[in-house]
Amino acid sequence: MYSRFIIAALFAGASAGLIAGLLQLIFVQPVLLHAELYESGELVHFGGGAISAHPDLPGFDAMRDGLSLVFTMLTYTGYALIMIALMGVAEDRGARIDGRSGILWGVAGFVAFHLAPGFTLAPEVPGVAAADVSARQIWWFATVGTAGVALWLIAFGRTWIVWAIAAALLMAPHLIGAPEPDVFTGPVPTEIGALFAARAFGVGLAAWVLLGCFAGYFWQREGAHADAQANA
Repeated sequence: MYSRFIIAALFAGASAGLIAGLLQLIFVQPVLLHAELYESGELVHFGGGAISAHPDLPGFDAMRDGLSLVFTMLTYTGYALIMIALMGVAEDRGARIDGRSGILWGVAGFVAFHLAPGFTLAPEVPGVAAADVSARQIWWFATVGTAGVALWLIAFGRTWIVWAIAAALLMAPHLIGAPEPDVFTGPVPTEIGALFAARAFGVGLAAWVLLGCFAGYFWQREGAHADAQANA
């Protein structure tokens, strides 16, 4: 059981993390590098003249981009450990776990870790005004936790009271509100901020769907392998 859990998590997390890292390098990193030009003052928004929306950006950096890929793979391996642990609990309750049902698990993970906190505390580019980082981290973890519990209650609850509690948990962090800065400042154009948020959500959804699919597939495969060895 333990080896099944570890192997499935490692394969699913590393595979999804590698794809997520490549998607981030292609779609998200150029937006971040563009924003950093405004943060550093190399480009000035609303300056004396028109500024090109397509400046020259730094190219591939083996050290920076390689470490980014490794970190992303490690991060998604951590996510996979959490997801597969919950899949094991759900399977014990009679739920079917495979690659197809794993897609739903991936969507749920995206909602819990990206959409729920991002609904009020949107992804931010460098240089924008932001509240104290500790306060934002506390709110983020609380929101992810309540969203995860709420989604579990929605999936496995059996009564309207349970579903009502789930709805309340989903809404509570946003009704309380995320920490906000005292004033809004920042040199980065709003178009770049909007593009970054959109691409962060898009890549996050793709990565989580893949993670759920891989996790379900490897969990089922390792379980079938273990059963075959037991019956041999």
